[in-house]
Amino acid sequence: MPARPASSTRRLWTVLAGFALATGVGAEELPLHQRIDALVAATWGEARPSPQADDAELLRRLWLDFDGGIPSAEQTRAFLADTSPGKRAALVEKLLSSPRFATRMADAFDVMLMERRGENAAWREWLTASFQANKPWDAMVREILAPDFQDEKLRGAGWFITRRLEKVGQQDTDYPGLTRDVGRMFMGVDLQCCQCHRHLTVDDYKQADFNGLFTVYQNLKLQPADAKIKVPWVSEGVVAARYEFASVLTGAKGQTGPRVPFTTEVAIPAYTGDEAWLVKPDRKTKELGKPKFSPLQEIAQRLPAPENAFFARNAVNRVWFLMMGSGLVEPLDFIHSENPASHPELLDLLAKEFAAHRFDLRWLIRELALTEVYARSSALPREAAPKAGAERTYTTARERHLTAAQMTRTFLLATGELERVSTVTKAEPEKDEKKYTLADFEKAFVAALANAPKEPELQVNPTLRSSLFLRNGDHVLWAVKPRAGNLVDRVLKLPTPEAMAEELYLSILTRMPDTDEKALFAEWMERPGVEKSLAVGDFVWALLSSTEWFVNH
Repeated sequence: MPARPASSTRRLWTVLAGFALATGVGAEELPLHQRIDALVAATWGEARPSPQADDAELLRRLWLDFDGGIPSAEQTRAFLADTSPGKRAALVEKLLSSPRFATRMADAFDVMLMERRGENAAWREWLTASFQANKPWDAMVREILAPDFQDEKLRGAGWFITRRLEKVGQQDTDYPGLTRDVGRMFMGVDLQCCQCHRHLTVDDYKQADFNGLFTVYQNLKLQPADAKIKVPWVSEGVVAARYEFASVLTGAKGQTGPRVPFTTEVAIPAYTGDEAWLVKPDRKTKELGKPKFSPLQEIAQRLPAPENAFFARNAVNRVWFLMMGSGLVEPLDFIHSENPASHPELLDLLAKEFAAHRFDLRWLIRELALTEVYARSSALPREAAPKAGAERTYTTARERHLTAAQMTRTFLLATGELERVSTVTKAEPEKDEKKYTLADFEKAFVAALANAPKEPELQVNPTLRSSLFLRNGDHVLWAVKPRAGNLVDRVLKLPTPEAMAEELYLSILTRMPDTDEKALFAEWMERPGVEKSLAVGDFVWALLSSTEWFVNH
């Protein structure tokens, strides 16, 4: 057996060594998902974990996380009937290899990185193409932080920067906001408080950490799209001296060159005159010039490097949040020594393995999906009372509300209207009702259900607007009317109330109805004088209004 590592990971080694002895496999040879489960279970003490989720619960969870929607009734029936022992792992592989996985990841990372600042086709195309190609996360971040606006396939990555540099009204360009967001999104540190003075609550965060990034971004100028570069882009000026700053609290002064927070600053070359330019500015030709020394490129190369522990920790913490519903470190952008992870050894292990696997997001997501932690039921063990902080121990899966994108796709799949709205290119009257496009639904669901722009979308904030939309919004009421091939139409053609109930529950909630639910539906349909099409539509509406539908189970 290899020598024990340093004391900071000794407990990790003890847990894994015990597991390895029981399995006859070296601790370091175990798949990551088994090491994750061993570390999480080691923190439970006498606590009883929930059992593994049943097939229906896990099926819905995987589809929502990997596809952004839910399976059809036929797909659900097939999975529930499958008795092969490896069907869950096979489903993970199937969904990971589907084209929908890239779209779902683009949805999730767009909301995470841009925080509802608007839509940009080039940005979405770049995100989707990057996930389709399984581009390493460090490569994606380099393309975001130092965009190549000359390359048509890569210029979309620049929207992260250009959108934040757009002026709002008479306000100054928000260079501090861009600086803050680079630290938050790619290192998990919110340095905003350090712009003008030391951080008031976090000793780890220094004023030089903020200003080392700020000197890079305040040197940028937003340029309009032109004939050569057909999107807004940024130019960079010459940096010839270190940036000077002072504390508004103490008056203490400091200087810094460009630098990644918590690391050494980048030396600024001493150029003379035109030596500073790789391409000289020229007023006649409107050439803005290109400096030899690019702080933007320096940060883009140094921040997403394997030796930057904050980069890997932030990435795995955010992916863990996407999969499990809470981060190992909370808040996600407040990683520091006095805010330890719920499972410090686990965070270190994930960061180390992520870097060792060349920042392969698909590999990381696969390993998390194969854990018992991810596949645990969201129902508490029988006779177990809820305990404070239970979601951070991962004894029970945390129910997660659907995002606006998940809810839109799930709603249209459940009602059987996705194909219809996807083929309509323009909203227009159709006899006595309106045709809707997919874009109409996406816009309506985002307007009603998404968080406000620039607000991290980490939880759902119920509003009167969202409640009214889901109760009697035009889009909702339209989808529960019988229409050729949709859910209501299919159900009306079934021979018995039992078959009808099964089709409804499988299509909407991804599970079979129980005996009481079947009886309730039969009673609903057998009322004297009932109009069956209206009754089925109302029942669909009721299921789509249930708490069970709003969450991932």
